[in-house]
Amino acid sequence: MLLPPPNFPFELPAPLPEEGLLWLRSLATRLDQLAAENSELKERVLQQAETIRELRDEIAVLKGQKGRPVMKPSRMDKETDKDKDDQTGSGGRGKRRNTGQPAKTARLDIHEERTMAVNDVPEGSRFLGHRAFTVQDLRIGPHNTRFLLERWATPDGRVLTAGCPPEFCGLHFGPGLRAFILYQHHHCHVTQPKLHEQLLEWGLDLSVGQIDALLASGQDAFSAEKSSLLKAGLAVSSAITIDDSGARHQGKNGYVTVVSGPTFAWFGSADNKSRIGFLTHLHDGQPSYALNDIALRHLQKQGLKAVLVERLQANPFAGDDWAAYLDRLGIRDERHRRIATEAGLLGGLVAKDIHPMLAIVSDGAGQFDLLAHGLCWVHTERLVHKLIPSNAAQRGEQERLRGEIWAYYADLKAYRAAPAPEEAEALSARFESLFGQRTGWATLDRLLRRIRQHKGDLLRVLVRPDMPLHTNASETDIRDYVKVRKISGGTRSDLGRQCRDTFASLKKTCRKLGVSFWAYLTDRLTSAHKVPPLADLMRQRAT
Repeated sequence: MLLPPPNFPFELPAPLPEEGLLWLRSLATRLDQLAAENSELKERVLQQAETIRELRDEIAVLKGQKGRPVMKPSRMDKETDKDKDDQTGSGGRGKRRNTGQPAKTARLDIHEERTMAVNDVPEGSRFLGHRAFTVQDLRIGPHNTRFLLERWATPDGRVLTAGCPPEFCGLHFGPGLRAFILYQHHHCHVTQPKLHEQLLEWGLDLSVGQIDALLASGQDAFSAEKSSLLKAGLAVSSAITIDDSGARHQGKNGYVTVVSGPTFAWFGSADNKSRIGFLTHLHDGQPSYALNDIALRHLQKQGLKAVLVERLQANPFAGDDWAAYLDRLGIRDERHRRIATEAGLLGGLVAKDIHPMLAIVSDGAGQFDLLAHGLCWVHTERLVHKLIPSNAAQRGEQERLRGEIWAYYADLKAYRAAPAPEEAEALSARFESLFGQRTGWATLDRLLRRIRQHKGDLLRVLVRPDMPLHTNASETDIRDYVKVRKISGGTRSDLGRQCRDTFASLKKTCRKLGVSFWAYLTDRLTSAHKVPPLADLMRQRAT
């Protein structure tokens, strides 16, 4: 039985038969079911469309492309309401609440004071004094000085000429301008062409070559202080973090290594990265060799032949030419010479004035596996995070395991803050349980077995609570270097590369010590000696 269309010319008989009423009720029930199914299908289609968009974004990121930006809800209204409540206590606009602290302007140096009068004061008014209104401003412009140098002719035919103040160093550019150029280029990442254009617009007359010379030449004092940072840092720090990154030089790929401690950061560039290169960095480019117990342990760890180890022990190094020494001992194989050189450099480093318990924390690069070595937990978890699951079960195992790793990491942080021997055994057992499990996902299980093999480096903190659990310090320190690489590309001269490493080290060390980099530059260029040597500040902070 079918219902008539809405414009059907005839009316249905009334009352309808019982069969018709039953049919209408069943039809209404079916229509409700279809509407519910339709809503469910629409919801499912929307979910699938969102999943497809997420997968497309993930594929784009994996291909190195940009994914869809994540638009987070704005907190502007909440923050604005919070600020209003803080200022007035009632949500309205008004004066800042009195916190008992002095006003910000009370700490400012006042360079000029001007009295402003009121126009057309009515007769009979009473003077109430002044209300202070401080305006901060900045004056930028050239300040050129012409020195009239006296000249005297002596009876014996000589000519005596007066000299300029010593802070000018015989240059035609004052310490303020030189400090500004160094600050803009190394701290603010302003390129030389932009710096040249900026100075010309301000009325200074400098060529591109003069700016390059002021940035690169005559920086021996800064280079010497940079060298003292590494020596003092290795002496006062029980643990350091290491990282490296690309740094092009003379149109070729190169590398920069950063050595970070709680109070210093030191940068060193090289054409390649290897364990010998890293040890040479720690020697600050002036390597020394020694075959002591540390060196012999390294020879055994690297699997050098026993006969060669005995030969090195029987003939201690006592000269200046390490290559000639290895030739005399008949060690000519490239691998054997490399291992022996690594051991000699490591022994020479330990023989210097470094911390007796120096530990190194890295991201797992093989060249950093020296002394008491620790691995970064952030990089370890990242290996699990980077896996790409192919189904919901694998995705669930990945998320579950990541949560367990971060929970275990939180317990390690708590142990580091308050070490307890009984907790160390429990944490070690949990490590075996965490990375010894089987998930059914072959790729993830292989990764867990590989991580488990590095248990000693990952749990070094259980015996050395002074060691950090991550390399965030060195990652942060090297970030500026990466920004400079993206802006300027690379260096062209060896002197330019040396200056880049020098001022990056000094800048980061000043920041960690709480010293203004601008105050440091002006102090050194004017020879004011108000800012102590950075190495001395590091030793004071360590004590």
